[in-house]
Amino acid sequence: MLRVSQLSCRMLLALLLTGCSDDPVADSDAAHAPDAKPQAGIVHLTAEEIQSGEIAVRSVTSGDFSVHREFPATVAPNHHATAQITALVRGRVLEVYADFGQEVKGGEVLAMLYSGELGMAQSSYLKSGARLYVTEQAFERAKMLVQEKVIALAELQRRKGEMLSARAERQEAQNRLRLLGMTDDQIDRLDRDQKVRSNISITAPFNGRIIFRNLTKGEVVEVTHHLFTIADLSEVWVLANIPEKDIPFIRNSVRTDGNRNVEVRLNAYPEEVFHGKVTYVGDVLDVATRTMNLRIELSNRDHMLKSEMYATVRVYSPPTRGVLAVPENAVQRDRDRYYVFVQLDSHTFEARDVKLGDSNGNQVAIVEGLREGEQVVTNGGFILKSELMGEDL
Repeated sequence: MLRVSQLSCRMLLALLLTGCSDDPVADSDAAHAPDAKPQAGIVHLTAEEIQSGEIAVRSVTSGDFSVHREFPATVAPNHHATAQITALVRGRVLEVYADFGQEVKGGEVLAMLYSGELGMAQSSYLKSGARLYVTEQAFERAKMLVQEKVIALAELQRRKGEMLSARAERQEAQNRLRLLGMTDDQIDRLDRDQKVRSNISITAPFNGRIIFRNLTKGEVVEVTHHLFTIADLSEVWVLANIPEKDIPFIRNSVRTDGNRNVEVRLNAYPEEVFHGKVTYVGDVLDVATRTMNLRIELSNRDHMLKSEMYATVRVYSPPTRGVLAVPENAVQRDRDRYYVFVQLDSHTFEARDVKLGDSNGNQVAIVEGLREGEQVVTNGGFILKSELMGEDL
């Protein structure tokens, strides 16, 4: 009985060790075989999927790369060709010949004033001329009388002093007329005619357009009264506001002695791009806005650009050579990760992590992750991204 029990135990143990499999070696290999999984970051598509997804690729190339930044701006008249006209003498408005928005020529009469002050100044000028004439004649007679020893030398000197004083008064009266707006031709006519004219004309200093008018017939104007503003609008300024943080970019990108590529776009003409010349880079910041002024001069021969129009100034940096760049839409983002899809063969694409540099709105520089000549997906990347995300799930 003891031997039978031992035999039974041995048989049971052998049965447990062998199991129920017909091929114990094959079962052992299957138990240790790894699971078959697709390679991470690789997407395979059929030709039909590539065609339906409109997937397009482009070769990565190196070349000149330039970035730009945009700044808000407004259009303003050229301050060097803008004149604010005031009255040089207090007077009453007799006539107004020019109106708001009118084109005028240099020297054209804009308005006519009547000024009692001007009349008094002309009268004083004529009186000083008469006194000068009398003193000059008296001095000439005194020189002859001194030679004949009729009068003493002291009398000649006294009359000479009166003549010099009269000349000074004459010159002072003439300067007063010039300060009141009379020209040399008008003063010469006053000398010839000896006629006081109390009317004074307000004239345009140069060719331009009247962009401000502030007088009416019959009103009295003072010397501080702003009557007209005339601007030559054949050339205008665009004044951009540069934030403090962007000043280094402007310093490296803009020269006032050259023609950096600066573009101006206006809200009124969204399809047009205007090119101008930078003529001034601000030296101080606005205390309230912490911005610096940048001035661009633009030709405005057709008068399309109006004062106070809103504009955007785009400033380009100097180009950097030998930069690898891809289109913006080629770059995919997943949280803090940036990657592109590189085509390995006609049906295989790899999600390649890249380190990005600057962007110019159309292209982005690639610092690390790509080599020149590799094929990058530029259209349909969202389909590949969906496939990649599905595999990760």
